[in-house]
Amino acid sequence: MTLNKARELLQVQVDFGGSYNRHSAKLILAEVVREHGRKAADDLIVELELNRVFDFVVGEEL
Repeated sequence: MTLNKARELLQVQVDFGGSYNRHSAKLILAEVVREHGRKAADDLIVELELNRVFDFVVGEEL
């Protein structure tokens, strides 16, 4: 998955919010970590404010 595609998918999850979408966002970030590394996932957490929406913490295991 490209980072742009991950960004698009995560934005959909942010727009819907909720616990089910938190789980989906977590799975997307896990895929980003696998393919692009932890730094890329952390950057997406900050960029999309996933810490505010889903309480994700930069550097935290997914």
